[in-house]
Amino acid sequence: MGRNIYDSKQSWTAIFIAVAACIIIATVVVSNSFSKQLAADERNKVEVWADAMRTLVSDSVEVTDPSMDLILRILESNTTIPIMVFDSIGNVEYYKNINVPEKDAEIFLKNKAEDLKAKNPPIKIEIDDELHQYLYYDGSVVLKRLMMYPYIQLTVVFVFIIVALLALTSAKKAEQNKVWVGLSKETAHQLGTPISSLVAWVEYLKSKDVDSSYLKEMEKDVNRLETIADRFSKIGSNPELLPLNINSSVKASCEYMNTRVSQKIKLVTELTDEPLLVVMNESLFSWVIENLTKNAVDAMGGQGSITYHAENKAKKVFIDVSDTGKGIPKSHFNKIFNPGFTTKARGWGLGLSLVKRIIESYPGGKIYVKSSEAGKGTTFRIELHKYHG
Repeated sequence: MGRNIYDSKQSWTAIFIAVAACIIIATVVVSNSFSKQLAADERNKVEVWADAMRTLVSDSVEVTDPSMDLILRILESNTTIPIMVFDSIGNVEYYKNINVPEKDAEIFLKNKAEDLKAKNPPIKIEIDDELHQYLYYDGSVVLKRLMMYPYIQLTVVFVFIIVALLALTSAKKAEQNKVWVGLSKETAHQLGTPISSLVAWVEYLKSKDVDSSYLKEMEKDVNRLETIADRFSKIGSNPELLPLNINSSVKASCEYMNTRVSQKIKLVTELTDEPLLVVMNESLFSWVIENLTKNAVDAMGGQGSITYHAENKAKKVFIDVSDTGKGIPKSHFNKIFNPGFTTKARGWGLGLSLVKRIIESYPGGKIYVKSSEAGKGTTFRIELHKYHG
């Protein structure tokens, strides 16, 4: 099962998300409470308005009655809540705070009536024992805006969380990159002195009576150390844009790795007859192939086959590295390239992260898990832009 050695440092992200969730829940609850309270207040106002209308049309109040002034003031005070009054058979008798267009007014009022009937329960205005009306109403503009407010809040907070997480992720990656570059440069620097010393000792031994076969092997190891130091020194630097024949580079890497892996592992190359030229640093690309090979060897438990397949497309070159190992769960396809993620009991989880960094440092370079099946193996695909000269 995969693990990330940096997981213990990511608890602050979970805390941030939890706090943001609490803020969202609190704001939505408060906004809904205000919306319900305002809706209840508007319902009460409409009921008072309906009572005033009932009193106005009844015979119980004379025009000269002092209370008539209060009734008229109540009816005129409603300037925000849309209202429609219907008779007992459904005809519109009165409406207020509704802008009716001059064209197709009858159709508009019919549609508006259906809309109001679906929004709030009607208020019955009983004029006498046989005559009654029905009042339908809509929420005011203020209420509608307040009801929309939680959704606006959710959107704003959601966008804020996304932006904050992206910023935190970007800052984390920038910090990781600084560590990568600093560590690489320091490693290259520290290797420089002992390598120079070893080169001098090899030259000194050549002047002595020493078996040349031993010196030849020592020179190979020293050259290897120089290559490694050169690779580390290039991390974080602008990539040198030079044409590289993928076929030759893959072959050379396979030849080097073939003597350093178990004899139970077979390395198979499926390359094209014509040269496949890309823009890539040879030293770094061979490091990519070696890392993918070591990763495949670990996945196969020391036995199986690794196939290197190159494919020539119109504008791109595809390099597939396939193994017959245990496979990778689909949920880990992207995680395996994260620094610190590893499926090994021991390991820093830096190999595939380094591979991705090298490939993507070149224009149009991509690497991803093309396919994987449990118990059958995994295929990594590298995409590089073809060099046209």
